[in-house]
Amino acid sequence: MRVLVTGGAGFIGSALVRYLVLEKGYDVLNVDALTYAGYLPSLRAVEDKPNYRFLHANICDRPAMEQAVADFRPDRIMHLAAESHVDRSITGAADFIQTNVIGTFTLLETARNYWAALKGARKERFRFLHVSTDEVYGSLGDEGLFTEETPYDPSSPYSASKASSDHLTKAWQRTYGLPVVVSNCSNNYGPYHFPEKLVPLTILNALAGERLPVYGKGENVRDWLYVEDHARALDLVAERGRIGETYNVGGRNERRNIDVVRQICEVLDRLAPANRPREELIEFVTDRPGHDARYAIDASKLENELGWQAHENFDTGIEKTVRWYLANEWWWRPLRERYSGQRLGLVKSANG
Repeated sequence: MRVLVTGGAGFIGSALVRYLVLEKGYDVLNVDALTYAGYLPSLRAVEDKPNYRFLHANICDRPAMEQAVADFRPDRIMHLAAESHVDRSITGAADFIQTNVIGTFTLLETARNYWAALKGARKERFRFLHVSTDEVYGSLGDEGLFTEETPYDPSSPYSASKASSDHLTKAWQRTYGLPVVVSNCSNNYGPYHFPEKLVPLTILNALAGERLPVYGKGENVRDWLYVEDHARALDLVAERGRIGETYNVGGRNERRNIDVVRQICEVLDRLAPANRPREELIEFVTDRPGHDARYAIDASKLENELGWQAHENFDTGIEKTVRWYLANEWWWRPLRERYSGQRLGLVKSANG
């Protein structure tokens, strides 16, 4: 199996690449533009493997994408490259439209032309997996779950750009017959997570004795998915998912943001005691614009059709995550030196 992964130096992408190379033994080409969240040290475990190679290129560069596909001749394209941080999309939406919409269009066209020229069994088994987010569905009330039939209702520039790319992907299947599948996942957490997101930001700020900013009253609810469980799901969806279908990937681990932060504090206090409880560092800050109240995914389709089950619940996963950050300062220290740990959602920007 030859797999081209876009965005494989990012958080979810690097977890997928490590899984495909080390666990599945696939030949993998990782295509990444190495923007701020692309970080090659996340791939240290595979960088010397004979079945792994890296290409520094932007998915919006069509000649580069066409050359990469022609040279590598993948059986599968797994498209994860995206601008993904809601806060950053609020202060600067242009990069999100360019990468998430134009980049996805460029890849779809590249894949369509490549697939059309394939013959026989190679054409039959080719798949294009587009990896997306539950944020395209908007916000839930106190009850209910997102299903694959939930109408799209994006709230932020980020989620609107991902909704656009989802629609493009489905349209390329319906119009051109390109064998695509789409996945929409809940909030991921785990090792190698860029330290602007809630979980790693809280861990590293708490370790440093710095304030722990929480938006609003911390009552926004997210469904948390351990990143290595997600990587297994993506491989299953690409391998066995029905063409043209969407599969929601969720961990069935709903938590209020404030409870996530408090649990991280509790685990850190136990594993690396400080001179005072780290919960005292929590500071509530002005909520970000368009902050969805609750996300929660019904993963029944993925579980029942493809037999996937999450291995980690939030308690086991957050323990593993905290322990990983404690043991891997070599990975996160250079990132902290260039990213100070502030929340970005209310920063004003000229290109807003």
